[in-house]
Amino acid sequence: MASTIYLLLFLSMIVGAQSVEFTFEGFNGREKNLTTHSASIIMSSGLLRLTNKTRNVVGQAFYYKPIQMLNTSSNSSPNASSFSTTFVFQIVSPKGKGGFGLAFTLAPSNQLPGAESGHYLGLFNSSNDGNILNNIFAVEFDTVNGLNDNADSEGNHVGININSMFSRSMEAAAYSETDHPNRFRDLMLDSGKPIQAWIEYDGATKLVNVTIGLVGKGRPSRPLITDSVDLSAVVRDNMYAGFSSSTGEKVSSHYILGWSFSTEGEAAPLLNYARLPEAPISEKTSSPFRPSVIAIVASLCGVAAILFAVLFFRAVYMKWPRFEALEDWELDCPHRFRYQDLHTATKGFINSEIIGVGGFGAVYRGRLPTNGNDVAVKKISTPNSSQGLRGFTAEIESLGRLRHKNLVNLQGWCKRNNDLLLVYDFIPNGSLADLLFNRRNNFVLSWEQRFNIVKGIAAGLLYLHEEWEKVVIHRDVKSSNVLIDAEMNGRLGDFGLARLYDHGTTSHTTKIVGTIGYLAPELTRTGQASTSSDVYAFGILLLEVACGRKPVETSDFILTDFVVESHQMGRLLDAADPKLNSAFVIKEMEVVLGLGLLCSHPNPKTRPTMREVIRYLNWEDKLPVIDDLGSSDSLSRSKRFMGAVSIEMITSSIDAGR
Repeated sequence: MASTIYLLLFLSMIVGAQSVEFTFEGFNGREKNLTTHSASIIMSSGLLRLTNKTRNVVGQAFYYKPIQMLNTSSNSSPNASSFSTTFVFQIVSPKGKGGFGLAFTLAPSNQLPGAESGHYLGLFNSSNDGNILNNIFAVEFDTVNGLNDNADSEGNHVGININSMFSRSMEAAAYSETDHPNRFRDLMLDSGKPIQAWIEYDGATKLVNVTIGLVGKGRPSRPLITDSVDLSAVVRDNMYAGFSSSTGEKVSSHYILGWSFSTEGEAAPLLNYARLPEAPISEKTSSPFRPSVIAIVASLCGVAAILFAVLFFRAVYMKWPRFEALEDWELDCPHRFRYQDLHTATKGFINSEIIGVGGFGAVYRGRLPTNGNDVAVKKISTPNSSQGLRGFTAEIESLGRLRHKNLVNLQGWCKRNNDLLLVYDFIPNGSLADLLFNRRNNFVLSWEQRFNIVKGIAAGLLYLHEEWEKVVIHRDVKSSNVLIDAEMNGRLGDFGLARLYDHGTTSHTTKIVGTIGYLAPELTRTGQASTSSDVYAFGILLLEVACGRKPVETSDFILTDFVVESHQMGRLLDAADPKLNSAFVIKEMEVVLGLGLLCSHPNPKTRPTMREVIRYLNWEDKLPVIDDLGSSDSLSRSKRFMGAVSIEMITSSIDAGR
């Protein structure tokens, strides 16, 4: 008997989380399967109504049984279970637009006491927003701009939230068109139309996909949001799945028409639309005023509006940027911003908003008027060539789909006359070069931060070289193109020189572009960039981070030669950045310096791939013995190379290389 019990316990450990699957096509007769709170009710029509048009209320509904969300075994750490869910919701607002939104959520309890209405959507409050002990994963479908905005302005968006109302990933609500998967069409969440959402989490790849679309139009082929999230660090063993919603001073009624959920590794069961209840498409709001009073007020408002329009036209319109016509080829490129929105975001591209200037133009900080997100807007002046610009936007169409936590994501673009505007994520801590060489308030990047940054950039380059659908050669890896986010993670940016080609083929690019000090020696002979030339530049970056010195400081100091000489004298650690005051892990410093020399080896065949680089940095493989780095003539070889590639040579080839 005892042996049987032990066997059952052992089997329960290795099997992992128990699978759960359920489907609601309407909610009549299913009251015992849901736990509802506050304003949430199941209506006689079968609708689950989370909130009505009452101000400042919260409504919550959860599946009644907890769901085991962590797979555990004796041989590994807990891993979050895969899950898939789909549901149909409807937001019905007064004519004057309402608020707020609703959220699908996984929470450790089916009650969230103290959760506030308004922007908090009934999930958090002002004291616990952002607390990692919340253990809440949510996908919000909101009609009002975010918590930190000055006013409850319209903000039609979808976001992924972890323990906070700050969305780690957010997109304006839209769905991809069936015939043009790369083209997204806006979808107003509070249009009163039934909208279907699909949310999937893959426990193996740690990816969350969120897709929305109109009911009856089929599932869009591309998700609206794809984000890399490890939910094993968020969820607890038992979690409750459900919905939360709220109103504020603005009100809406939030309905759930149907819902299915599965943790069996398969897609959530399909919903039969014919069985779903119907929500009212509009709701009347009572008014304390008589019709005659309303008519008089409306007439006065109409006259005032006409006068205002005349004054606005005379004072503003003649100076405002004109609407730009679209060419046919521009419609195929996704995420096109309106010029007026970017003009407003950057306060008219005034100098005070400039956060950087490079070879291609200035970069401005901006705040989008559509959703209040901070962005970086790069303004590039391009030749007046339809063919050249068409090629550039073809690159944008592909690069705009790159998504990795260690890359600066391209959100979109805009073309006006000869100006091309690229919109990127705003990264608050500036560039790695700035933190290494322009010390502010005696700030010094710690070794732990530096080691984490180079590992992140290595992961980003591996994604570009091997893991995306095409091979991407960055061609300008350097410390000033590595940006540091709020968590001090490195993110590689500035893809203005990047080139793409299919896996299994070679690049045909033969123009020398890049930055002095980071250019691989073979570029002067063939001009042909490759993943190996990116690895060379990454090697220089490693030496830069470890030594705290620039690749070329003077005509007599070249960083690679300095580290090679230290290595040959058996004093490699003498090359470490003195600002660290020896506060580093010796074996980590040795591997970064040694790997920097290996990656920047003059012979491309000796350099490792980025996958091998990752294995060295993660201690999965031992760094090979580094020999054949050059003898006493290494300094003269570097000088000859630097002399062969002049600054004029590089800058003159940039436009041609594009």
